[in-house]
Amino acid sequence: MTATISPQTRTRKRLRGFILVWTFVTLAMGFATFIAIYFAYPLVTGLGASENVALPPQNNSDVVLVQPSITPADTAVPTEAPTEAVIEAPVEATNEPVEVAQAAPESTPTPEPTVPPVDVDHFEAGIQVQYSLDFNPDNQDGFYRSVADDLGLPWVKQQVRWEDFEREPGQIDYAILDFVMPSAQHLGLKMALSIVTAPDWAREPGVELGREGPPADISAYVNFVTSIVQRYPGQVHAIEVWNEQNLDREWTSTGGLSATNYVEMLRQTYNAVKAIDPNIIIISGALSQTGINDGVMAVDDFVYLEQMISAGLLDVTDCVGSHVNGFNIGPSEAYDQVVNDPTAQFRGPYDNPHHSWSFRSTLEGYRNRIVAANYDIPLCVTEFGWAVGEDLEGVPDGFGFALDNTLEEQAQWIPEAMTMMDEYGWVRLGIIWNFNYAPQAGWAPDNDNVPYSLIGPNFQFRPAYDAVRSWQSAYNQRMQSGG
Repeated sequence: MTATISPQTRTRKRLRGFILVWTFVTLAMGFATFIAIYFAYPLVTGLGASENVALPPQNNSDVVLVQPSITPADTAVPTEAPTEAVIEAPVEATNEPVEVAQAAPESTPTPEPTVPPVDVDHFEAGIQVQYSLDFNPDNQDGFYRSVADDLGLPWVKQQVRWEDFEREPGQIDYAILDFVMPSAQHLGLKMALSIVTAPDWAREPGVELGREGPPADISAYVNFVTSIVQRYPGQVHAIEVWNEQNLDREWTSTGGLSATNYVEMLRQTYNAVKAIDPNIIIISGALSQTGINDGVMAVDDFVYLEQMISAGLLDVTDCVGSHVNGFNIGPSEAYDQVVNDPTAQFRGPYDNPHHSWSFRSTLEGYRNRIVAANYDIPLCVTEFGWAVGEDLEGVPDGFGFALDNTLEEQAQWIPEAMTMMDEYGWVRLGIIWNFNYAPQAGWAPDNDNVPYSLIGPNFQFRPAYDAVRSWQSAYNQRMQSGG
């Protein structure tokens, strides 16, 4: 006998079944949605913060994922960088692979290495530029742009007076270099630094502090130099270790004018810098053309060079430094072949023949002594030029030779000297003295830098400026053509 099921019971059973089926379908769809979102999420967010994988094209359409830009290390960095990429609209379908822009690392980028001295076997010219004293970046860029883009010179030189940078031990104020180095770098100029003058706290006990001199502990100088190399990686291309150390006013020391003591400073600096960046050119401190050899006020530069060579100079330098100013004779005149000029007010080269008057004789004398020691180390002329007083209201005491030189002679002799250094084949650098010291000094008649400047009164370029530009332009064209 079959049991009879009431209509109410059948309705309840159908409702219960519908609810069970609906619940199952809802759970299944929820689970499927979760799985879809889980696997699709990396595609929307650019693969997350820890992955960096190129995506394949979707439906033959390229999607370019643009990562947020990273602020360079030398500018302000946001406290929180964005974590998600920006997805641009799909572009027209192609078969090209998807391009994913890679985010730069947040650490300081590795600098391009400086040019190794052994890889450059030809002459290069540059000029010493006084930084903009008002720290105006537009003025500074203007100075360096004139050098790089107008004159076309590849090098600039900047003096670094240690005593002004580190007035207290360990407290270094890099403001000047922080100002000039970026300008030189973005204009593509190679930077030579001449690092001089120990601060009072580093000097030898009992030494006369009113005159410049070396530190009591060489390591203090070495530490200062290496701090600069580490602060500006890849931006320092040459370092001149001291300046005119054969003069008492530049090397006042309890040990006197000692070439041996200087070479020891050079040796320690050379080794320390090369351990950081072996591509930096190390230049021995340029000697002064003294004409005096009393051993107290000055040592003749030929004599001092021989003393440095005996102390091991040529094993711890890439370039032998020299300062060569031409007084009132041209660069090609040897000291013992000067043609008398009866109109010359300054009589030194005519009445008292000595190599120090002559650009040619000084450089050739250096070279002969290096070759005699069986070395082939080049010269770096870190200052050369001719002083002119023609357009000035006066010249400093002792600069009577500047009154004999004309602006046209300055414009002739500087390029002539550049040609000589180039043709010698053993001069690595020639740094013109100077670009802009005259306007920075207000063309003061008692400032001995003013007569050499390429900028004359009223901010007018002297004829030598155009002459240097013409010489360098011809030189660059010749080098580009393989000459």
